[in-house]
Amino acid sequence: MRRLVCALVASVSLLAGCGLVSSSGTFHDASLPGGDRPLEGAKLTVTSKSFTEGVLLGKITATYLAAAGASITDLTGAPGSASSRQAQLNGDADVLWEYTGTGWVNYHNETETIVDPQELWQRVHDVEKRDHDLEWLAPANFNDTYAFAASTPTAERLGVRSLSAVAQLPVAERTFCVDDEFFSRSDGFIPMLAKYGIPYNDPNGVPAGNVTRMDAGVVYTATAKGEPCRFGMVYTTDGRVKNLNLVVLEDDKKFFLPYSGTAVVRGAVIEAHPQLRALLGAISERLTDDLMRELNGRVDIDGEDPADVAYEWLKSANLIE
Repeated sequence: MRRLVCALVASVSLLAGCGLVSSSGTFHDASLPGGDRPLEGAKLTVTSKSFTEGVLLGKITATYLAAAGASITDLTGAPGSASSRQAQLNGDADVLWEYTGTGWVNYHNETETIVDPQELWQRVHDVEKRDHDLEWLAPANFNDTYAFAASTPTAERLGVRSLSAVAQLPVAERTFCVDDEFFSRSDGFIPMLAKYGIPYNDPNGVPAGNVTRMDAGVVYTATAKGEPCRFGMVYTTDGRVKNLNLVVLEDDKKFFLPYSGTAVVRGAVIEAHPQLRALLGAISERLTDDLMRELNGRVDIDGEDPADVAYEWLKSANLIE
């Protein structure tokens, strides 16, 4: 029978100085196929951001590395992005899943849009290694970036599968739902419309009355209904995309920056335990947009515990037994 393993932290973390608190402090016990323990004797702290996908990636990592023999401190679910990042910079956490776009824009204040995911990863990898001795491992095969979606009936009725196709529609059909943050971003909604030749607040582009600003969570249901907007801002790996049967439109002019999921390990830790490259790579190579939508949906929509979802996926992928 499976048993829950308590993380080596109390409900209030010893890392209170940086405000880092564990989400639940638990993950499932498991072993690698064949009983191999390549991390026997290693002591590792896994942290994550607090949103669903971050916690899931943290639980997958904690479960898998513990199965490989490591003694794991589970600090998944750190509130906000800054606390998990700061914990790793301080040396208080060893492994954290990050996003290449976040590293480029938020951590290094870069404004250049690099549309090639591999090139962006390499640039982030190099600057993070140089400045912080953090090793950004090879990116996973999923990209949790901004996108626009439509309901399946809307996409079929209008014959659209790309943002360029949206730009060819009559003005009355170019209606959008976005949240305030995306509307005001320097790399957000208004520059995106300009890129596609349908400028904001232009009677021949997208009139201001065609745009409804609302909470990000409400955008998904409004888009599924097709009212008050035909097209809504979504995150590409959000579970609601699958649950609501939304069609994600191709960003065919490559406006949005890639946000490839990447396991980040402190340099001293990867040097001491080089086995982490292969172990974390085994996770990364299996993660796709569709899979992340499914796993995120099991937590956000079906109400399952992230630790359970992580364990069951690892087992279904034959990574643990």
